[in-house]
Amino acid sequence: MIEIEQLMIKQRTFYRKGRTKSLEFRMKALSRLEKSIRLHEESIHMALQRDLGKSGFESYMTEVGMVYSELNYVKRHLGCWVRDREVVSPLAQFPSRSFIKSEPYGLVLIMAPWNYPFMLSLDPLIGAIAAGNCCIVKPSAYAPHTSAVIKLLLEDAFPEQYVAVVEGGRAENTQLLEQRFDYIFFTGGVSVGKLVMEKAAAYLTPITLELGGKSPCIVEESANLNMAAKRLVFGKFLNSGQTCVAPDYVLVQESVREKFLVYVKSWIVRMFGDDIFQNSDYSHIVNQKHFKRLLKLMKDEKVLIGGGYSEDTLQIEPTVLYPVEQDAPAMQEEVFGPILPVLSFESIEDAKTFVLEREKPLALYLFTSNQMVEKEILRDLSFGGGCINDTIIHLATSRMGFGGVGNSGMGSYHGKKSFDTFSHEKSIVKKSTSVDLPIRYQPYGICKEKLLKIFLR
Repeated sequence: MIEIEQLMIKQRTFYRKGRTKSLEFRMKALSRLEKSIRLHEESIHMALQRDLGKSGFESYMTEVGMVYSELNYVKRHLGCWVRDREVVSPLAQFPSRSFIKSEPYGLVLIMAPWNYPFMLSLDPLIGAIAAGNCCIVKPSAYAPHTSAVIKLLLEDAFPEQYVAVVEGGRAENTQLLEQRFDYIFFTGGVSVGKLVMEKAAAYLTPITLELGGKSPCIVEESANLNMAAKRLVFGKFLNSGQTCVAPDYVLVQESVREKFLVYVKSWIVRMFGDDIFQNSDYSHIVNQKHFKRLLKLMKDEKVLIGGGYSEDTLQIEPTVLYPVEQDAPAMQEEVFGPILPVLSFESIEDAKTFVLEREKPLALYLFTSNQMVEKEILRDLSFGGGCINDTIIHLATSRMGFGGVGNSGMGSYHGKKSFDTFSHEKSIVKKSTSVDLPIRYQPYGICKEKLLKIFLR
C-alpha cells in the first residue's frame, strides 16, 4: 500500500513539472515505447504462447502488430491533434477569438484484461502518452508471463515517475482503486467494471469502461451462407473464443439454418483440422477456473459440432450447440470461449425483438444481402460497434473509435478517440480590450432588449 502511495506521489510530482505536455516529449516517448517493444518482441510472443497458447502468427496479428499499427498512426497525426482548435465566436461576443485547447488529465490508471494482455495494456497507454499524461499500467495476473514482459519493456523505456507497471492480483487492484487518479481506463468484465465505477465515484474520477456482453450474430436468409460461416468461424474461435467482441451466439433464419450449419461444420474442419489437439496454432483456455466454467455451459446441452476437450492442455474443441433454449446456461452469461449457441428465427422482426429484450451488446454482426434489412438493424438496434457481412474486424483500425454502450461499457478509444479520451478539452474565449459593447451592462432598457434579441437569435 505504501509503495503504491509513494509511486503516486512520484508521478504527481513529475507531472506538475509540465514536461509531459510538450509535443517533443510525447513523440520521443512514443518512439521509445516502439523501440522497447521491438527489442522485446520475441519475449512477448513467448509470453503469449505460455499464457494462452497463442501461435506467433496470431500473437502478431492480434496483439503486437495491432500495437505497432496504433503507434504509427498516432505518431503521424499527433502534431495536428495537439493544436488549438479554432471555433467561430458568436456575434454577441464580438470582437473575440474562441478556441478549444486539449490538456492531459494528469495521472492515469490503465487496468488491462488477460485475453489480449499485451494489446489491451499497450493500446490505451499509447493514447495516454500521446495526450501528455503520466500512467500506471496494471496488467492482469491471469497472464503472468505477459505481465512480466510488459513490466520489463516499460521499465526499459521509461522512469517509473512517468510510466510504471504494478503487477499482482486482487489486492493490488483494490489498493490502486483506493488512490486518487485523474482518469481510469478499465477493460474487463461487467461485475468488476461496476466496482471500478463505484470506486471512481469517491473522487468523481472520469472513467472509460470497455466491458463485454453477449454479442449476437444475425444470419438472414439472403446472406452468402458460405462466406458467413467462414467469417463467423474465424471471429468466434480466434483465441479459443476468448475475445470480448467474439460472436457470442448466432440467430440464423430458419429457412437457411440447416444449410448454414453444414457450412459452419465444414469451415471448422478446414481451419482447425479433424483433431484440434494436434493443431499447434490453436490456443488454450487461460486457466482451470475458466476451463471448468466453460464445461458447465456445455453440460446437458445438445452438441451439434465438437464438444471434445483436454484437461491436460486446457483446450476445448470449436463447439456448436443446437438447438439451444433461451434459458440455457450458455445464454445467461457471456460465453468467452469456443462454444457457440445457435438459435433460429422466422422473421427479422423476431431477431430484432430477441436482441432488444437483452442488454445492449458490445458488438453486433449481420450477414445479409438485403439493404432494407441492413438499414433496419442499424436503425433499430443499439450496440457498441460491429460489422455487416464480417466479424470482429471493426476494432482493427485506428481510424474509428471502439467502445461499448449501456451494459457493454462507456467511452471509446483507438487513434484520435484515444487522444480525446485521455484529454480534457478547455473552451477558451479571448476577448479584445479595444472594443467593449455596452449591451450586457446595466442599466438595460427597451433599446438594449431589442438589440439583445437580434444578437441571440
